[in-house]
Amino acid sequence: MLYTHLGRSGVTVSRLGLGTVNFGWHVSERESFGLMDRALEAGINFFDTADSYNHDRGDGSTEHIIGRWLAQGGSRREKVVLATKVYSTLGAWANNGKLSARHIREACVGSLRRLQTDHIDLYQMHHVDRATPWEEVWQAMAQLVQEGKILYVGSSNFAGWHIVTANTVAEKRSQLGLISEQSVYNLTKRQIELELIPACEANGVGLIPYSPLAAGLLACGDDQTDRARRDFAEVRERAVKFAKQLAQFEALCLDFGESPPSVALSWLLHQPAVTSPIIGPRTQAQLEGCLRALNISLSEDVLSRLDDIWPGPGGPAPEAYAW
Repeated sequence: MLYTHLGRSGVTVSRLGLGTVNFGWHVSERESFGLMDRALEAGINFFDTADSYNHDRGDGSTEHIIGRWLAQGGSRREKVVLATKVYSTLGAWANNGKLSARHIREACVGSLRRLQTDHIDLYQMHHVDRATPWEEVWQAMAQLVQEGKILYVGSSNFAGWHIVTANTVAEKRSQLGLISEQSVYNLTKRQIELELIPACEANGVGLIPYSPLAAGLLACGDDQTDRARRDFAEVRERAVKFAKQLAQFEALCLDFGESPPSVALSWLLHQPAVTSPIIGPRTQAQLEGCLRALNISLSEDVLSRLDDIWPGPGGPAPEAYAW
């Protein structure tokens, strides 16, 4: 396994992170335990979840599953860099969501209880809250750090200017600020190359891409792909929209001798700003395919051909659209 620093922090994480959004939803608790065991055995030390995952059952069951796995011992908690998120509305009452100081504190206490741990390594804001002042957000985060409940703060689904604003306020308060941003990024969605990636690089913020296979769209030939396309209307629509590119991509991978999901993941790992793509395997076979990406080296020719099939916005702004 390869490791790297998470943004400008001193903590190191594996080049692949284990996403848990399917735990308790498409993946049973027993299967989830098996995936976490195999991921840890392979050297994946970065586990990502959220308080809202599978919360439609009313109990935050994904965090519960991870907590029961951690409770088995065997130094599981000590080996894992554990990340979860706060923002989503988890109840019908006022203040049960977003980023008020009140909700941040209550959500953290709930996650700690479900995860059966005394601290969260990376506490991520799941979305920007335009109604809450950054001074209030950072006051709440500072209190949690002081109490030992969280170690680092990250963001998710932020724009580039949100990163800059958040870290400017944190610096004025003598706080570390954001060390990571988790954003959708894959061959089919490259908009963040315009401004978010430059903002992350300039602010020492590690980039943690989620949906690296575009919700299964880039897993051509995988049995789960057809199921995903049947289950999700958006994926079905995008499969039709990108039918030509998908055929070209699959042909390129066949010529290259590697599976499409492994190549798609490897492409992300070749992007300088990327720290650790979040993978979301449903099966052991899918997990092994993801691990394969760590051993793939893409030549400049292959990278160029991928750009031809899946063109980005043209680089960072403003050069991408001006001079």
